[in-house]
Order: sequence, then structure tokens, then C-alpha cells
Amino acid sequence: MKGMKLVLVCAIFIVLLAGGAFAQGTNIKTASKEGIGNYLTDDKGMTLYFYKKDSKDKSACAGDCAARWPIFYVEKASVAGKKLKAKEFATITREDGKKQTTFRGWPLYYFAQDKLAGDTVGQARSDVWYVVDPAAFMKKK
Repeated sequence: MKGMKLVLVCAIFIVLLAGGAFAQGTNIKTASKEGIGNYLTDDKGMTLYFYKKDSKDKSACAGDCAARWPIFYVEKASVAGKKLKAKEFATITREDGKKQTTFRGWPLYYFAQDKLAGDTVGQARSDVWYVVDPAAFMKKK
């Protein structure tokens, strides 16, 4: 009986440890859509955007802008596929004190009007908001 209890306790312990690892998972992926091409998404398939008025490591979107374009933040980037590299993602602290994830130094956002995975309603919005094509975006020269 003691042996069974030990096995059960060990099994529960292993499941708890594995559950934590699985919970981390991939939080940044790529998707593809006709007319849009390849673009970054979060783990739920929600599109990530960049803002042309931002500068490297600095967000220019605050107030009403931030309400329409919520910030994207993950504590540690975990990527899917061989074409994305976790080291290309970092974190900045915005002027409002909130943390925001960046890709190659550029802050990432959601668009509040995107409701479902795969929505790209924000693409080319006001000619300053765009999806992020990782193959072409702000490549180092």
C-alpha cells in the first residue's frame, strides 16, 4: 500500500511539473492569409500589429490610441517554427509604466476590432498600422 501511495504522489508531482511546462507553450506564432501574406499572431491566433509612428524601443501610442490598439505583452517570448527566433523579441517599459513586447525593437499591438483568430481588420488602418511579416520586417542590414 505504501508503494502505491508513493507511486501516486510521484505521478501527481510529475503531472504538476509537466503542466507548468505545457502551460508556458508557444505564445507567438505566424499565420498566413491571402492578400495579407505571413504575419505574427499570439498563441490564440490574434493578429499582432506595429505602428509606423513608433520608434525603436519606444511606443507612441497612448490614451485613446492605446484603447483602440491594446498592447501585446508576454513575460517571455516562446515562438513556433524555425523562422522565428525568441531572441528577436524583447520587452520595453512604456511611459505609462506598462510593459510591452517588441519584435526587433518595435512595439507590438492588438487591434480592438479584431474579434476572432485570423482577423486582420487593422491592416493598413490609417496608413500607419500594419501586420508584422517576420521575413521582411525591419531586417538588420
